[in-house]
Amino acid sequence: MTLSPKIAEVTDRIIARSAERRAAYLDRMRRAAEDGPARAHLACGNQAHAYAAMAEDQGRLADGRAPNLGIVTAYNDMLSAHQPFETFPALIKEAARARGATAQVAGGVPAMCDGVTQGQPGMELSLFSRDVIALAAGVALSHNCFDAALYLGVCDKIVPGLIIAAATFSHIPAVFVPAGPMTSGLPNDEKAKVRQQFATGEIGRDKLMEAEMASYHGPGTCTFYGTANSNQMLMEFMGLHLPGASFVNPGTPMRDALTRAATERATEITALGNDYRPAGEVLNEKAFVNGMVGLMATGGSTNLVLHLPAMARAAGIELLPADFADISAVTPLMARVYPNGLADVNHFHAAGGLGYMIGELLDAGLMHEDAVTVAGDGLSRYRQEPKLQDGKVVWTEGAGKSLNEKILRPASDPFQATGGLAELTGNLGQGIMKVSAVAPERHVIEAPAAIFHDQRDVKKAFQANELNRDVVVVVRFQGPKANGMPELHSLTPVLAVLQDRGHKVALVTDGRMSGASGKVPSAIHVAPEALDGGLIGKLQDGDILRVDAVKGTLDVLTDGVADRAPATPDLSANSHGIGRELFEVFRQTAGVAPNGAGVVV
Repeated sequence: MTLSPKIAEVTDRIIARSAERRAAYLDRMRRAAEDGPARAHLACGNQAHAYAAMAEDQGRLADGRAPNLGIVTAYNDMLSAHQPFETFPALIKEAARARGATAQVAGGVPAMCDGVTQGQPGMELSLFSRDVIALAAGVALSHNCFDAALYLGVCDKIVPGLIIAAATFSHIPAVFVPAGPMTSGLPNDEKAKVRQQFATGEIGRDKLMEAEMASYHGPGTCTFYGTANSNQMLMEFMGLHLPGASFVNPGTPMRDALTRAATERATEITALGNDYRPAGEVLNEKAFVNGMVGLMATGGSTNLVLHLPAMARAAGIELLPADFADISAVTPLMARVYPNGLADVNHFHAAGGLGYMIGELLDAGLMHEDAVTVAGDGLSRYRQEPKLQDGKVVWTEGAGKSLNEKILRPASDPFQATGGLAELTGNLGQGIMKVSAVAPERHVIEAPAAIFHDQRDVKKAFQANELNRDVVVVVRFQGPKANGMPELHSLTPVLAVLQDRGHKVALVTDGRMSGASGKVPSAIHVAPEALDGGLIGKLQDGDILRVDAVKGTLDVLTDGVADRAPATPDLSANSHGIGRELFEVFRQTAGVAPNGAGVVV
């Protein structure tokens, strides 16, 4: 199928816009690659320190002729998604030895859970943890001992941070190794109903806790389609996973076999062999376009609109909000996974999953088939699905049709003709809205504003019955420079209650919502943020706001707002406690949301 003219146009303008930055990046990558295997240039004393604890692998490491794989792991056992990684290094080392190679844990990176910190002060460190992860992975790889790297990470900021590191160490091949989703528990729509009942006082905390524990009940990624599972989709669409690896449950023979296969593939794509695939070549403009298409086709997380530009910049590529909007306009929404439906990712995978979706999008001319991938042979390899034969992974043709069209539909007959995200621009600045889960009749909201500087005050106003009307709730001074741009997902239940009462309700914020943002229309990532001179900082209660996802506009309709003095709230409480003191330099140097709100790129 011929490539869509719009996809080709967006790709070409990204290439042209990025030409100077990308050329310098590739030049650095090639010069690093020309130095050859890094270990050969280490002094004997350097090498002795690196190999001292490696027992049976010492001789092979000192010889320097076999690949040495660096493992960068986000393991901890507080995050259900990362707990399975505890056993991965031993499995990887065993698989590497079987191939005559070696593997070492190069280092660990932190991995925080937005589900734990949601609505808590710790959430103000969440976005910046992406940059910390990139820095920590950089420290791990700085020992310069590795011919390829295996990255063990799943959740919200972890995968983007690891990608930034992989792009920075561009001459080292990178294979991302997922852990998979937990098995299905309490359906997500039932959990959401319980949360709303708790918000209105219909049930007590004991019933809320019972529902939450029945939903988040075992090892693996949370099963709704939020940022963590959007990350896994992205790694497959961008060719950094092995085909079909994303949504296999942990603790299964297939999961272990895929981890072994990822290790084997990593040994094959180093500069020591004949199929060298450095990370910098995989992370090219076509890969990022394919990733954006996947985000729109699946109705993925709004957080990726922050992360993808930051990831791309690390690879010398410049993405703009208009790129997302134009790709969304031609990409069909093919999936309904909670909060955009009742199914979870296990149901999506069983219905045909990413292999079916990639095949459909390729046939529709909406993706670059000739993208470089770690699996080789272009993106068509990712139509295939893994099967176990005698304990080994073999790839066979994937589902030729959807097995449940209530969850996964063909590109020719999608749930809606356009993707799951909309760009909003107007006199309030620019922002985005996740529209895939918002009913069409709520895509345009015009109502008086209610202004807040803290999400806790929104909840207090709700409990005091002060928001029982048509309202656009504005929560400002939530941007990266103000307080680290926390997610405001804990507002979803109360806003949903107001909406269910028949009111016109929207949220406008310079902060973030969860990657699982649901049915309440939310204009988020508004830039410039209030602390950076944005007009959102001059709004007052009662100003009439219009949020229009149909026309893609975000405006205050009240006259004279620009002439007002900006609000000057006391933000001192955001600068200390729960580690926030340590991140002052991040708040001072954070970039703007359209560029990814990054610190290190």
